Amino acid sequence: MQRRQFVQTLGAGSAVAGLGLLTGCASIGGKRPQVVVVGGGYGGATAAKYVRLFSDNGIDVTLVEPNANFVSCPLSNLVVGGHKTLADITVPYDNLARRHGVKVVRDMVESIDAEKRTVKLASGATLPYDRLILSPGIDFMWNTLPGMNKAGAQDKVLHAWKAGPQTAALHEQLKALPDGGTYALAIPLAPYRCPPGPYERACMVASYFKVAKPKSKVVIFDANDDITSKKGLFLKAWSDHYKGLIEYRPKHKLVDVDAATNTLKFEFNDDFKAGVANVLPDMRAGAIAVKSGLATANARWCEVDFLTFESKAAKNIHVLGDAIQIAPAMPKSGHMANQHGKTCAAAVVSLLQGKEPPQQPLYANTCYSFVTAKEVVHVASVHRYDAAQKTMVTVPGSGGLSSAASELEGAYALGWANNIWADMLA
Repeated sequence: MQRRQFVQTLGAGSAVAGLGLLTGCASIGGKRPQVVVVGGGYGGATAAKYVRLFSDNGIDVTLVEPNANFVSCPLSNLVVGGHKTLADITVPYDNLARRHGVKVVRDMVESIDAEKRTVKLASGATLPYDRLILSPGIDFMWNTLPGMNKAGAQDKVLHAWKAGPQTAALHEQLKALPDGGTYALAIPLAPYRCPPGPYERACMVASYFKVAKPKSKVVIFDANDDITSKKGLFLKAWSDHYKGLIEYRPKHKLVDVDAATNTLKFEFNDDFKAGVANVLPDMRAGAIAVKSGLATANARWCEVDFLTFESKAAKNIHVLGDAIQIAPAMPKSGHMANQHGKTCAAAVVSLLQGKEPPQQPLYANTCYSFVTAKEVVHVASVHRYDAAQKTMVTVPGSGGLSSAASELEGAYALGWANNIWADMLA
C-alpha cells in the first residue's frame, strides 16, 4: 500500500467499520438532516468532508470558518526558521464545496442555543442543526500573564502558535535581531497543543541563526520538569548541530512579561531580557466552547464520550481536536484531530440514521519534527477504544520513536503533510 493510501484509509476505514454501506440518510421532520461544523482545522474540515462521504451526501453540512484558507500548524516552524513560506502550508477550502457539497460560511459563531439547536453567527445569521460539531482549537489564557494584557503587548511579544500572520511576523523579528542577540522561548506546563512543537521551533530558529547570525543564541525556558516529547532525539540534535547555540532551562514557570523590554518574569528564577521573546501561554479550549459551558475539565478542556465525541455537558453537540480533555497518552496534534474528525463523522451519521455508532474506533497518530531544515524525527502511536474504561488506550507494542534523525524521514514528513491535507480538503 502506498503511503498516501495508508494515511487516508487508516482511521477512515476503522471509523466506518460497523457503519455498513450507506446509501442515504433518513429525514428528520421531513427535512434533510443538518450538521453544522464550527472550525475548519484538522478536526473540523475532516469531519465536514467525512459526514458527506459516510452519508453518501445524504446529510447537509455547513462549515463555519472565519479564515479564507486552511493554514497548517504542523510545518509552520519551518516558516519561523525561514525554510518555507506561509504559501507553502496554505490550502484553500474550495474543494470541500466543489467536490463534496459542504457549504462553507466565512463567519464566526457568537453563541449556541443547545435547547433550540441553533448557532448564532457574528454576522447576525442563525443556523439550525440536528447535530453540531465543534472543533474550535485552542485559545490562550492571557489572564495568567498580566503584562500581556497591556495595549500592544500581544503584538510585540508573539506566540505564533496558531499558524498565520504571527508565524511570518516571528521570522521577521528574528531577521531584525542583531547578530549576537538572544531569542527566548517560554513553554507552558503540559497539556498544550503539539507537545514536541516548541523543541522543534528551537531547532528551526537555531538552524537559521547557525547560517545567518552565528553569534546569536536560543534559550528555552520550560515550565515542565523536563523535555516532554522525543527528549533523547532533541538532545542529540542540539548536541550534533547546535552545540553552544541552544540552552535549555527546565522548571521555569513564566508568571509575567514586560513586553516593552522583552523581559520574562518567572515564579522562582531571575528575570530574563531577550532580543526576541516568544511566549506560549497556558492554553484551553477555544473561546466558543468555554463560553458555551462545554469546558468542564478544570474550566479548560471539554469532556466527551470517546465513541461519538458527544459532549458530556450538552446533548447533540460534539467536540473534537485540541479542545477536548484527552485520553491517557493521547497528544493534542493535527493527525489526532484528523482521526477524531473521522470517528465523530461516522458516529454522527449513524446517530442521524437511528443506528448505534461504531463501537470499536481505532486510530493512529504520527508526529514529525524537523531538527534541521532536512532531517526529521518522529513519534507514532495507535489507540483503541476500551469499553470497560470508556476511554481510548494505546495498543501495546504499537508505535515508537525514530532511531535517529534522517533526511528520509524528512521526505516522509513532507509526504505526510501533503497526504493529510488532501485527506481533509481535496
